Amino acid sequence: MPERIHPSYIFPFPLDPFQLESIEALNQGHSLVVSAPTGSGKTLVAEYAIYRALSHHQRVFYTTPLKALSNQKLRDFRKQFGVERVGLLTGDITLNRNAEILVMTTEIFRNMFYGVSNIQEDPLKKVEAVILDECHYMNDAQRGTVWEESIIHCPLNIQIVALSATIANAGQLADWIDRVHGPTTLVMSDYRPVALRFNFCSIKGLHPLAVTQTRKADYQLQTFKKGKKTQDILKRNKINTLHVEIPPIQFVLLQMAERQMLPAIYFIFSRRNCDKAVTELHEITLVTQAEQIRINHHLNLYKVNHPTAIREACHIDALRRGIAAHHAGILPPWKELIEQLFQEGLIKVVFATETLAAGINMPARSTIISSLSKRTETGHRPLQSNEFLQMAGRAGRRGLDKQGYVVIIQSHLEGIVEATQLINSKSDPLTSQFVPTYGMVISLMEHNNLNQAKEIIERSFGQYLVSLNFANRQATIKRLRSQLSSLNQQSIPLTIKESQVNEKLNSCLREERYILSLLHQEWNEKSNPILTSVLRLLKEGVLINVRITSQNNAILPAVLVRKINRPSQSPLILCLTCENIWVLLSCNSIVRLHTDIDYLKLNNINSPSINHPGPLIIGDNGSMRLALAIAHIVNYSKIIIQISKADASLRSQLKLGIVEKRDFKKESAAIQEYRRNIKRHKREILKLAAEINHQEVELKDQTRSYWDMFLSTVEILQHFGCIHQLKPTSIGRTISLIRGDNELWLGLILVSGHLDDLQPSELVAVAESITVEINRPDISCTYMVSLPVNKAFHAINEIRCELLQAQQHARVSIPIWWEPELMGLAQAWSNGVAWNNLIQNTSIDEGDIVKIMRRTIDFLSQIPNCPTVSERLRSNASMALNTINRFPVSDSELWLDRKE
Repeated sequence: MPERIHPSYIFPFPLDPFQLESIEALNQGHSLVVSAPTGSGKTLVAEYAIYRALSHHQRVFYTTPLKALSNQKLRDFRKQFGVERVGLLTGDITLNRNAEILVMTTEIFRNMFYGVSNIQEDPLKKVEAVILDECHYMNDAQRGTVWEESIIHCPLNIQIVALSATIANAGQLADWIDRVHGPTTLVMSDYRPVALRFNFCSIKGLHPLAVTQTRKADYQLQTFKKGKKTQDILKRNKINTLHVEIPPIQFVLLQMAERQMLPAIYFIFSRRNCDKAVTELHEITLVTQAEQIRINHHLNLYKVNHPTAIREACHIDALRRGIAAHHAGILPPWKELIEQLFQEGLIKVVFATETLAAGINMPARSTIISSLSKRTETGHRPLQSNEFLQMAGRAGRRGLDKQGYVVIIQSHLEGIVEATQLINSKSDPLTSQFVPTYGMVISLMEHNNLNQAKEIIERSFGQYLVSLNFANRQATIKRLRSQLSSLNQQSIPLTIKESQVNEKLNSCLREERYILSLLHQEWNEKSNPILTSVLRLLKEGVLINVRITSQNNAILPAVLVRKINRPSQSPLILCLTCENIWVLLSCNSIVRLHTDIDYLKLNNINSPSINHPGPLIIGDNGSMRLALAIAHIVNYSKIIIQISKADASLRSQLKLGIVEKRDFKKESAAIQEYRRNIKRHKREILKLAAEINHQEVELKDQTRSYWDMFLSTVEILQHFGCIHQLKPTSIGRTISLIRGDNELWLGLILVSGHLDDLQPSELVAVAESITVEINRPDISCTYMVSLPVNKAFHAINEIRCELLQAQQHARVSIPIWWEPELMGLAQAWSNGVAWNNLIQNTSIDEGDIVKIMRRTIDFLSQIPNCPTVSERLRSNASMALNTINRFPVSDSELWLDRKE
């Protein structure tokens, strides 16, 4: 074991117990999972691992989930360890690739195991440790699989240091890594060096929420103002009413400024509302004159270096007053300026979306959370516990603040009850998002046989969780089956007297049903010819009563919408009932004609196409208005079938049956109770059966193992000629060299020949359309694409349709990006359009345009490395890169060494 380094040689301050425990585990050669609150000092453990590796003349990989976080770590580590010792790999940027400390996105680390990294020789040579920062990103639905793949494939001689925010099942994560990688130590801590104080803000002011040592929130409100009693505040502050008034942003900030709770990050889950908040605070200045001078100095330097990346005048003015916005729609250089000024304490409030909580080093004295729910593609949903904790954890600067403040704002949807519930909720557990991708499958089939590939796939965290839950769910099903069997064996006995009464009732019921059937038959025989004749004279819109046999012979008022004549048969009638149900019936189903009521108007009614009697079709909103009119006109109590000429003897027998039933009504009380017990017994059986079915379906879904998903992916690859006899073909090997969300989709397009004759700018347009997808309804772009682009785009759409069909058939859910609306924008940028002109001709935010162009660059940069792609396409891809790799898409600082 390499020689240890005592922490005191590195850090000139005492360490926290969990940090010392983590360092001891590293020195024992163990891998490590550290689960601790945001801002607690987990990064120090990573720094020790770096110092330790450097002292052994080894290397360290530091992975992050975000390029912005990787860029920030690059700057921090350059200051700490020296520029020459630190490098960067983020897909579109490569700096000092052979550095001892190599910062990268987690995707780049994962790709090293599939032969698609930018490093030519063994990329893992002399690597002692890999640090997986923000490891709780395993929960990310789209990218979580990357962390699992990285851990599964990481060589056993490399220590894994997984840094995570507080999660509910950190023990399971550590146990899984221990099983698939080697000895792993779990270090957990709920200690925060800067304690948090939670507050609630209503229109009445700021109110601290008292939290006890057991983390149970006190629902009482306390006031900052001396001399006020809690009960007075409770009476005056009616927070949990239906019609609440939301405190204005200016009011919130002034309250906090008076209490010296700034600087703050104000979380608002909308880019537009972040920018709107900045412009609304045009009368507030939160900085001193000396601070304004420093801000102006930074701002002037920025204007010199980035003259085309300056925000609107209102944002510049707000920045001088200590106010700014930070979100993904802003250009990266401007965001970096905001981050720098905030870290220096020159910005007092930053309005940010929740992405700022994802690890960017911007600690504040306070965090403000504007709402406890957020809008998603499927509507509003409450914040998850981990999302809330990530944002709250940004409060409290170690070494600067004695206390951090979290302020929750009263909103239309949430009040103090929801706030206290979320504060005291448990952290969310990690789940598995593991998906066998096309690139993974091809790489595994290249170097392993089927049994070896299966062994690797079944090492996933998802399979680990399934194995833990499998036994518990089987036990549940067994217990439920036992309860169901016991219920089925139970019986509810009748006494002799109860049996006699029950038999007498049943006999009467059978007789009455027989009589009723005779009456129905007589009615049909007499009324059918008359109704048929009358019906031929009636017009559409007449109100009738119909009997619907498929609804337990229910008799409903309806309107005649259309007659369908049939040769040698009585006509059929298409009706709409008062319940907005369309039905096609024969004349026998009519029980009454309401000729005394005015015909109903049938304007703008779209009747369905029904070919034969029987089906019931629910109407639309248009027919609903007519159905409501029917129900309004006709009173149910008046729509009763009156049989005028019923046989007297039959009527007498019916009356006799009623009298007899009355005679033993008292005797049947026990029978009624028996029937109620039977129904209750049946409900219990049905409930248990439904629960067993639910559990079995869940078990079946869980046991559709990841290996089945792997085989489904192999099936698709075989269909497209990428795998033959369980080994990759030349097309398959090309696809294995591509990195992306759907490598097969990208690879099939490259080898199709549809891109070979495109000019560089045209290639950029098509590349954009297949590498991104923006789910926004308001996308607009005034730039048009050239004819060759349209031709190529329509050609590759056939590939897309075939791949979509294959994935649906195999139950494989891997995204196939498709974004045609912005092809013109990409082509215009490639043709040299100025940035200011570009952003004026689209509704897309500047930051989004940069992200789109960088993803396009990432894809184009891979084409020259694909040997089976045509030489012309590889050459055009290289030229296309140069046309779009310019500021502000390229980073003025980080792109200097890109061509190393």
